[in-house]
Amino acid sequence: MIIINDIYKEVNDVKIRDIELFKVPPRWLFLKITTESGLVGWGEPIIEGKADTVAAAVREMGYYLYGKDARNIEDIWQVLYRGSFYRGGPILMSAISGIEQALWDIKGKELCRPVYELLGGKVRDKIRVYCWIGGDRPSNVAEAAREKLSEGYTAIKMNGTGEMEWIDSYSKVEGVLERVQAIRDAVGFDLDIGVDLHGRVHKGMARLIIKELEPFKLLFIEEPVLPENKEAFLELKSISSIPIATGERNYTRWGFKDILHDGGIDIIQPDLSHAGGILETRKIAAMAEVYDIAVAPHCPLGPIALASCLQLDFCTPNAFIQEQSLGIHYNQGSDLLDYLKDPGVFEYKDGYVSIPTKPGLGIEINEEKVREMSKEGHNWRNPVWRNVDGSVTEW
Repeated sequence: MIIINDIYKEVNDVKIRDIELFKVPPRWLFLKITTESGLVGWGEPIIEGKADTVAAAVREMGYYLYGKDARNIEDIWQVLYRGSFYRGGPILMSAISGIEQALWDIKGKELCRPVYELLGGKVRDKIRVYCWIGGDRPSNVAEAAREKLSEGYTAIKMNGTGEMEWIDSYSKVEGVLERVQAIRDAVGFDLDIGVDLHGRVHKGMARLIIKELEPFKLLFIEEPVLPENKEAFLELKSISSIPIATGERNYTRWGFKDILHDGGIDIIQPDLSHAGGILETRKIAAMAEVYDIAVAPHCPLGPIALASCLQLDFCTPNAFIQEQSLGIHYNQGSDLLDYLKDPGVFEYKDGYVSIPTKPGLGIEINEEKVREMSKEGHNWRNPVWRNVDGSVTEW
């Protein structure tokens, strides 16, 4: 008599044997975990501008991981999160996130199934995507919007402002309105527009900007204020019908608990390379569903992060659109598809990407390219911005 469970245990030795990190252009950190049987999983543990710091955290966690059964994802996550006295925050959670992504990649490959099938199965056949235009200090947005429309996109996002003081001149508000108006004049309502205020705007100016943007019928306004000013979201929500989005700088279920309960947002944007990984973000999305809040995962990152997001999107009912970084202004020197053996897995058609069908995260990393580019590495840092009086302001 053949006992399937015994074969499963004997044939698939999934104890973690090796952990490697690759810092690759333009600003990414890739993680490769290999098991005793030779199964490989990839993750993307990164805080933009803090790659070396996150890499150090992954290496510290690696001392626990060696020899552990890679299938026990939840237990490993619990140990990495709860096993230390200090927990949470962007660095530790980004390290855990990349490890968790790689473990799901291994598990899916071992079972020959995409990750979304292991998390309840698909709820859709395709997911809408949006792209960036305009850069940090947006300009020429009308021309860029026309270009994206011609490429088949149905939604775009742009930074709303450059530097903003606590209380600033109306001329800067007028600049925001002129840029959005230029897009509407160029493409009408054939493109949905998200405006990212990037936490650059303080409450007094955010009230003014949001009210003035009302006539443009935006898809959403993102981070109208810094996430630590969570009490301001409810006030801003009360003065506008534009959906408000936030969440890229919130980590774990506990970091989302208050903003979901307070009722000041319509869309959460957890980042699967920061918030705790695939399953943790699935739990966050389930919490959001209870409060009738939509999910649009944050992902201005690399191909492994995007692949992880797509696995979430296809098993999450309240996910409605996916950010992706192809052509984003940060991707100087390397772009989203450069590290994939088959770039076609992210083929965008009519503003959507189709459901991935390959096992694990659904992508094949070009390891030779990764190793080659890791020799070049990067030292990406976000700029430090100052107002005209010399005071530091939010980037």
